[in-house]
Amino acid sequence: MKELKDTLWKAADKLRGSMDASQYKDVILGLVFLKYVSDAFEERQTQIVAELEAEGLDEDQIDQLVDDVDEYTGRGVFWVPDEARLDYLAANGKGMPAMDGAAPRSIGELIDDAMDAVMRANPTLAATLPRIFNRDNVDQRRLGELMDLLNSARFTGQGVSKARDLLGEVYEYFLEKFARAEGKRGGEFYTPAGVVRVLVEVLEPDHGRVYDPCCGSGGMFVQTEKFLESHHKEGSDISVYGQELNERTWRMAKMNLAIHGLNANLASRWGDTFARDQHPELTGANGADFVMANPPFNIKDWARSESDPRWKYGIPPAGNANYAWIQHIISKLAPGGSAGVVMANGSMSSNSGGEGEIRAELVEADLVSCMVALPTQLFRSTGIPVCTWFFARDKAAGPRGSVDRTGQVLFIDARNLGSMVDRAERALSDDDIARIAGTFHAWRGTASALEAGLTYDDEPGFCYSATLAEIKAADYALTPGRYVGAAEVEDDGEPIEEKIARLSKELFEQFDESERLAQVVREQLGRVDV
Repeated sequence: MKELKDTLWKAADKLRGSMDASQYKDVILGLVFLKYVSDAFEERQTQIVAELEAEGLDEDQIDQLVDDVDEYTGRGVFWVPDEARLDYLAANGKGMPAMDGAAPRSIGELIDDAMDAVMRANPTLAATLPRIFNRDNVDQRRLGELMDLLNSARFTGQGVSKARDLLGEVYEYFLEKFARAEGKRGGEFYTPAGVVRVLVEVLEPDHGRVYDPCCGSGGMFVQTEKFLESHHKEGSDISVYGQELNERTWRMAKMNLAIHGLNANLASRWGDTFARDQHPELTGANGADFVMANPPFNIKDWARSESDPRWKYGIPPAGNANYAWIQHIISKLAPGGSAGVVMANGSMSSNSGGEGEIRAELVEADLVSCMVALPTQLFRSTGIPVCTWFFARDKAAGPRGSVDRTGQVLFIDARNLGSMVDRAERALSDDDIARIAGTFHAWRGTASALEAGLTYDDEPGFCYSATLAEIKAADYALTPGRYVGAAEVEDDGEPIEEKIARLSKELFEQFDESERLAQVVREQLGRVDV
């Protein structure tokens, strides 16, 4: 699979030419999506033919029934018209010559028409797919070669869901590649998978309404779908709601979720969550069971209204939207709902613009369940250290946990976890994520913790369960390092006086050796004939 992804990436890279990064991204992801719908359609068509043959129907009867749209859409497969199928486009990779008085057509024009045809045939994709393939800066020859390569890379033969999984992997792989290539701007649409998994594994979103108010390319929902799959559940067990400000990113999310088989409500268009909440129905008893978000950090220019009813715990400052995001998310939670939010570390202790008072109100309302300080360099797009806030409407013993944690907050200092994957980026391993999530579940006494036999104890240097009184005594600062203390140092049995004497002796020996080597270097330099 890795070899295939690398091959596709290298082939796609040849198409870059004079396109800017954003257009190039839209071109490639659009083609991957077209590949997905075409392959899934072909796979379903083959299944239908096999089913009808098994029923004893002849070829003419099969021809009449194989194009029944409901047989495709009823199985979660998009209807793909003939002119939008990949084999047709690959066969016309060099374009279509002038015929019967009609003007010649380039492959880019054919792909634009294919995108239109797919959107007309599938209303849920309206205004989603890019139509940018016939622009002057798109190399039509290389575009035709890429279409041929995509057509020859087969993802069928193992069922529609398998084809979807494989192409979903390719789509995510390309998203990550584009995010790395675009640097800081890449963070607008991509959250590192390890960070998303921390939220998902802690919250365990396995039912109900799942919401992300700044959903980017839909990574939170994709990881939720993977979580459900790993626990032998279906994506249909959840209802997905999202909102995204950026038009291009909104289109990416729609395609990404479609490839992963998630029927998401991302509203009819993109929009600003603060200026116009596109999911007003998510509130109170009909609120979200789970909210996961990675809002843009420290936004200074945002649609702020002091009379907004969402500011129940205090009006956020005009110069920073962090606590606006937090309060918006809390306003969306159902009575038993929980949320996980990625924030800049400054949010845990800032007192500017009334943020300290808002944080105190959130703590006193007993909404904060857990704070996790994450390692540095998890985001290639920013050097800002990050943390995750977890909220819960109800921390009493019940469906979300057998241990009553009312009036308590769990602090986890995970800054020493993870390992560098290159000079610029750190990643959390499966074990790191399991340690963070397992600690929370043991603390809460969730079903998964009980099944795994996990129990909770404070661990110096890593985790501590603090009371609201302790947090108040710390002026409501929520930095885990304030509470977890220092890790215990294992006693090696050597008396401290002997250790100091030994280390001093070794140090002076190193000094002597350094002086000897310096003298050798001077002598050698003196022999150099300049």
